[in-house]
Amino acid sequence: MGRMTTGGQGSAPRTLAEDLRARDDEALVRLLRARPDLLSPVPNDLTQLATRASTRTSVVRALEHLDRFTQQVAEALAVTADPCPYATLLTLLTGGPGPAAHGEPLPPETVEAVTAALPRAVDVLRARALLWGGDDRLRLVRTARDVLAPAATVPSATGLGPSVSEATAGMSPSRLQEILADAGLPATHDPMSAVTALAGLFADGVRTAALVGSAPDDARAVLDRLVWGPPYGEVRDATVPVRAADAVTPVQWLLARGLLLPAGQHNVLLPREAALSLRGGRAHRTPEPTPPAVTPVPRTERTVDLTAAGQALTAVGTVGELLREWQTGGPAVLRAGGISVRDLKRTATALDLTEPQAAFWLELAYAAGLIATDGEVDEAYAPTPAADLWLQQPAQERWAALAAAWLTATRTPGVVGTRDAKGRALSALGPDLDRSLAPRVRRRTLRILAELPPGSAAAPDELLARLRWDRPLRPGADALRADLLRWTLQDAENLGLTGRGALAAHARPLLAWHSAAELSAATVAAAGLLGPLLPEPLDHVLLQADLTAVAPGPLMAPLAETLGVLADIESKGGATVYRFTPESVRRALDAGRTAAELQDFLTAHSRTPVPQPLSYLIDDVARRHGTLRVGAASAYLRCDDDALLTELLADRRAAGLGLRRLAPTVLAAQSEPGVLLDKLRSMGLAPAAESADGDVLITRADARRTPPRTPPAPVTDGPPVPAGPLLGAAVKAIRAGDRASTAVRRSPADSAAPTTGSTGAASGDGLPRTPAADTLATMQAAVLSGESLWIGYVNAEGSASQRVIAPVRVEGGYVTAYDHTVDEMRTFALHRVTGVSELAEDSA
Repeated sequence: MGRMTTGGQGSAPRTLAEDLRARDDEALVRLLRARPDLLSPVPNDLTQLATRASTRTSVVRALEHLDRFTQQVAEALAVTADPCPYATLLTLLTGGPGPAAHGEPLPPETVEAVTAALPRAVDVLRARALLWGGDDRLRLVRTARDVLAPAATVPSATGLGPSVSEATAGMSPSRLQEILADAGLPATHDPMSAVTALAGLFADGVRTAALVGSAPDDARAVLDRLVWGPPYGEVRDATVPVRAADAVTPVQWLLARGLLLPAGQHNVLLPREAALSLRGGRAHRTPEPTPPAVTPVPRTERTVDLTAAGQALTAVGTVGELLREWQTGGPAVLRAGGISVRDLKRTATALDLTEPQAAFWLELAYAAGLIATDGEVDEAYAPTPAADLWLQQPAQERWAALAAAWLTATRTPGVVGTRDAKGRALSALGPDLDRSLAPRVRRRTLRILAELPPGSAAAPDELLARLRWDRPLRPGADALRADLLRWTLQDAENLGLTGRGALAAHARPLLAWHSAAELSAATVAAAGLLGPLLPEPLDHVLLQADLTAVAPGPLMAPLAETLGVLADIESKGGATVYRFTPESVRRALDAGRTAAELQDFLTAHSRTPVPQPLSYLIDDVARRHGTLRVGAASAYLRCDDDALLTELLADRRAAGLGLRRLAPTVLAAQSEPGVLLDKLRSMGLAPAAESADGDVLITRADARRTPPRTPPAPVTDGPPVPAGPLLGAAVKAIRAGDRASTAVRRSPADSAAPTTGSTGAASGDGLPRTPAADTLATMQAAVLSGESLWIGYVNAEGSASQRVIAPVRVEGGYVTAYDHTVDEMRTFALHRVTGVSELAEDSA
């Protein structure tokens, strides 16, 4: 197998710090990449790194990121003696040579799979600093042992209880001797040797099998219920001593011989050593060395890609329609954040979607930074300036931006409408929607699909089983993961990452990235693959006599934007149908267009002649548009046609506006200008708003934008993984600090001595102290020899520190040197150097 026999070169490491010190820089980079929490902040040296890697919080987080079999290996190490040889660990996972007393031995193919998978699992544990030492002395980090195999009344994940030593703690010496005698063992002179003898009996499978073989059938049935866990049973008077000759019940028979030990007044437990012997030496009933199989469900690859591409185009169109719907401002922000149920329903109706679907697209646009709050006193949602840039991009680039935002977002639209722990309803765009597990489930699900043959789908229950093996979670989190998987499959299909349940070819580049820069490159690659699958944007529509226009495919962005103002979308699908109405034409006129411009626009972009009814509609609305002019008094109406004003005064529908004539062409109103405009338009008129100078106010569809906003930051379950260069720099800094803290120093006065490692040059504060002349001479010699030195240095603020430097140049009272402590070139004033020592050869 090529397994390592020691933790490093030379003698075996005695501590985790020594083990880390023997690893190369690449191994340390892998450790910090797998456990980025160890870098907050960067450790001063390897001893501090080892200490931080052994803290409970960090160890628990590292264990939670292991796959099922690697966790089983760690659990097996936690219930055996420390250190554990590799061969013993293999036996714990596959069982001894004989058959198990309880349960069938493992099938040969399982044993073979465990044997093949164990080296990888050990390497993973060692690489993540959860395990150290060579294969002859594997040592699980003490904190991991405490987490995986707690003592007292909490069984380990293996179903094994406390050891004999832990279970008999506090038991009287006389009772121990009675158990030894009833178990057929000779008496001992002290409790410690008695515990050792009893543990030795149970650890011997042959002797344990013989003892159990003499037990009554009912007693063996009790062991059957406890052997694979949980190892605790409830009985009456468990602490009452009982001898073998007086045992009446099966439990008493087992208690008398120590096969069961008291765990409280009414509880008994099966000690770990006895359970392992009864299991045939196995720590787990069912080792899981390989992940559950995911059966490919074949699809036609071309059909998958085209289906996903079509859905990707629909996704881009849906988000674009949402932005147009909120062009002049979206719904108000609730006091607690988010939008109301009524506003969600209104948005869903406008987009022709269900409410859960509308929540998904809203959250996606929010995650992509396309909508945000405007920050006003009466805060509301609106498109961001980034939305204008997004709308001008090609469809494939817009899709790639949405897909990348979805993959990294922790906000989970699926929980909208549910209630939090305090019973409060969760609203779309509101707080408390982040689930740190969401990005991991999304990416892992798509990667599993990517491992299947191209164009293959998979059953959701098989995907869930695979996810559970990849990263076992607590029961509560596992329920959330099942929901996240269901939402992931739905969202990926809606977004066009999958087609008919299979991963599309253009989605594959989005799965291979580890940093923001790599994700940006992945989106470019994904857009490049999607582009050829999308239809070319059209620059024309087909105008029809029934006041509609048919777009036979996706339109170019400027055409779609203008047509969206001039007409209302009546139906969507392979072809989009737009309908022209007086209101939509007036909307275009309000945006500053003239009738002639609209006629020219339609003539230029229609493959059919402009129908006469449409020309009449535009001219008729334009003729009446602006005849009435509304300004602020509270409000007033101005019109050159006094007959129209007279007619308006007599209209019952205008009774609530408080109109009165000020002049033949001017009416005053008690209503606000906005209310007055809306009322007059509802009466079939076409008023125009004007400024205080009498100029017509142009209302453009893109008038409402938020200030520049950044997308919401994902809420991760730990610190992010730094980029490769940062990890390399961190390792260099840790190495430099470790050299400074562990260097063996000698003073210039001792340099000729045959011994090394003298620290006589150091003062009581730990800084080396040498005369200025000796300091200068040693610096100059180091420049010529290229050696590193240990110095004490006091900066301008009076702060003293120790440093390891490699002098490059000495001149003008300054030394220029490479500072290993901070991994950069620096200049030091010689008069601030307290002293200097050479590094001994064995520490260089």
